[in-house]
Amino acid sequence: MLFLTLFIGIFLNAIGYIPPGNINLTVAQLTINKGMRQAWSFILSFSCVEVFFTFGMMRFARWLSSDVSLDYKLYGFSISTYIDAFMVMLFLIMGTITWMQRNKTPKAKDNNSSKRGSVFYGMLLGILNPVQIPFWLFFGNYVILHEWIETDYLSLIIFSLGSGMGSALALYGYAHFARYVQEKFALSSYLINKSIAIFLWVLALYLIVKQVINYI
Repeated sequence: MLFLTLFIGIFLNAIGYIPPGNINLTVAQLTINKGMRQAWSFILSFSCVEVFFTFGMMRFARWLSSDVSLDYKLYGFSISTYIDAFMVMLFLIMGTITWMQRNKTPKAKDNNSSKRGSVFYGMLLGILNPVQIPFWLFFGNYVILHEWIETDYLSLIIFSLGSGMGSALALYGYAHFARYVQEKFALSSYLINKSIAIFLWVLALYLIVKQVINYI
């Protein structure tokens, strides 16, 4: 049963990071600009934070889903609107930073200072990742209600470890894919950084349009 719990955690969080978003695009950018080692440092630190985040969300999944609806109005706006607003700001900031760095020559540094920077960045984005709240609100409550996993401490710890492993596997796949695309098609870091920046801005625009349509 514990092995199944671990597998469900790996599978759920891995598929959660397959769609392009701020986290996997950041991994792709780090791989291209600083190399696989820096990307791996980011992935490990991010996944460690993901373990604790998942454990907390699974502990409160039922309470959150029953007592706090994403459509609950706070100062006239739903909670989902606040989450989208935060993600819009995050996408715009990350897109702008990436755009400003598009002309910089990639430097694959593996010194301790650069490694610490990647670790800190991974932990920061692991904390500033509110899009995972509705994800675990739905899937966390789903697996609990369908009794796919137990809710004792050991089972939730195993599930959370699986979640961290799932995010690490998915992001590691993105890192290898980014390096493959760069080598296979001989794309410059300028073009890739520019494309990532535009994609982040498009994601921000999508969230803005979605909220505008919801309130029309």
